[in-house]
Amino acid sequence: MRHSYIVKINFTGGIVPAGQLQQILGILEHARVRHVRFGLRQQLLIEVVAEEYETLDTLLKQHNIVYEFDTGQYPNIVSSYPAEEIFSADNWLGEGIYKDIFDLFDYRPQLKINISDNNQSFSPFFTGNINWIASSHAHFWYLYVRFPKTNSIFAWKELIYSNDIPQVSKTIEKIIWEDKVAFYANDQAEGDKLAILVKQQCEYIAKPAKEPLELSPFRLPYYEGFNRYGDKTWLGIYRRDESFPVNFLMDICKACNQTKIGQVCVTSWKSLIIKGIEAKYRLVWDKVLTRHQINVRHAANELNWQIEDESIEGLELKQQLVKHLDANDLRTFGLSFAIQTRPKSELFGCVIIRKKPVLRFGDYTILSLYDILYTDDFNPNSRKLYVFEKNLLKSYLGEQVRRFCKTYLRTRIGQQNEDLFAQPVEETMLSGETSIPDFVYQCKHCYSVYDPLVGEPESNILALTSFDTLPESYCCPLCEAGKTEFIRKERSMIFV
Repeated sequence: MRHSYIVKINFTGGIVPAGQLQQILGILEHARVRHVRFGLRQQLLIEVVAEEYETLDTLLKQHNIVYEFDTGQYPNIVSSYPAEEIFSADNWLGEGIYKDIFDLFDYRPQLKINISDNNQSFSPFFTGNINWIASSHAHFWYLYVRFPKTNSIFAWKELIYSNDIPQVSKTIEKIIWEDKVAFYANDQAEGDKLAILVKQQCEYIAKPAKEPLELSPFRLPYYEGFNRYGDKTWLGIYRRDESFPVNFLMDICKACNQTKIGQVCVTSWKSLIIKGIEAKYRLVWDKVLTRHQINVRHAANELNWQIEDESIEGLELKQQLVKHLDANDLRTFGLSFAIQTRPKSELFGCVIIRKKPVLRFGDYTILSLYDILYTDDFNPNSRKLYVFEKNLLKSYLGEQVRRFCKTYLRTRIGQQNEDLFAQPVEETMLSGETSIPDFVYQCKHCYSVYDPLVGEPESNILALTSFDTLPESYCCPLCEAGKTEFIRKERSMIFV
C-alpha cells in the first residue's frame, strides 16, 4: 500500500500570483499538509500521505487547479524572470515580454522548455529540450533544441520573434512525438531535418542568426536576504532542508496583500524571491521572518548547490560536503555544484558530483562510486565535461572537493595548474554514462572478489588499479590465498 504521493503544481516561468498561492496553501491546510518543497523547474512539490490523497485530489479539482500526481509528464516552462530587475537589467527583455510569451502558450508542454535572458547567469540555459535565449536584437531569440533523452544539441540557424515562441515550441514538440524514431532518444537526430519540418508546418517571423551565442560569464549572485535595488527592496528566502512550512508561506501571501505585492517568484535554486518591497513595508516582512524563526544570510558556499528534486540522498551528501568546506574555511566563489544521483538527470552546475552504481545484487546497489567532473571554463551552461577525479568512495569526496576548490582558485589568480591536469583530461557530456571494466577477479577458495574499478582502499590499492599490475606478493584479504589463486570472470557472472 502506498504511504504517500507527490503532487506537482507548475508555476509557469517561476511566477505565482500571491492570491493563487494562498488558495493552494489553504487547500493544503485542509489536507493536513504541513510542509512543501520547490523544484528545480520552478514547481511546487507536495508530499501528501495516502489517507489525505482523496481530500487533496477533490479540493484541487473543485478549485480548477492543474496538477500532477506522481508523474513528470508536464515538466513546466522554466524562465529567468526571477532574475529580472535585480540580477539582470539594461536590456530589452522585461516583465511584460515574459508574461506576453507565457500567455500565448495554448497547450501544456510535455518537453522541457527554458526561456532565458542571455544577460544573466542565475538561471540555466540548456537544461531544457527547447531552449530559448534572448539575443541582442530586441524581440528576437536564439533557439537550441536538445533532443529528448540525448545530449545532442541543434542550434537553429535563425533568430525567432518573441510572439512566435509558443507556436514554434508546440510544432517542435508535435514533430518529435510523431516521429520518435528520428528525434527521440536518438543521438544522431538531424536538426536540419527538424527545422525543415517546422517551416512546413508553421509560419513564424525570423532573421538569420549571424553571430553565434556567447555564454555569459558565470557569477552566481547572492540570492538570499533583504537587498536594495533602486528605491525598493527584494527578499530572497532559502531553506537549508528545502522544506517550507505551509503556515509560513501563508503568512508570506498575507504580507504580499498587505504590502501591495502581486506575485512571488520561484527560482531554479529551490528558493523564493519577493520583489518590490517598499521601504515603509520593510518591518512587515521582518516580522514574518521573526514570527517563523526563518534565518537568512546563509554562507555563500551553501547556496551554490543544485540537487535533484525529492532526493534525500543528494541533500544529505550536500550537507556533508558543505560541512567539510566550512571546516576548511574554503572560498567557493565562482563555482556552482550539482549532485547527480540518478542517470540522465539535468542539473545546473560547473562542478558535477556524479554517483554511479558499481556492485549490484539483484535490484540492490551494494557499492557506488563517485566522479568529480567540471565544465568547460567552469561555466554551468557549458555542455562539455572534464574529469577531475573518478571512482571515489563517498568518504573521499570531501577532501577531493576541497582539493578541486583550491586548485580552481589557483587557476583564477594565474598560478600553475599542475594538480587539475595531473591526469589526462577526458571529455564527456553532462548526462553521459561512464564505462566500467568488464572483468573482475575472484578467489577460488573463499570467493572474495578483486574489482579493478574499486581497488582495495583498505590495502592502499587505488581504484582503477588493474589486477595484472598488482605485485606478485598480493594475496586475498580474506583467506590470504596468493595472486595465482584468483580466476578472471566476467563482471555479469559475479554481480547480477
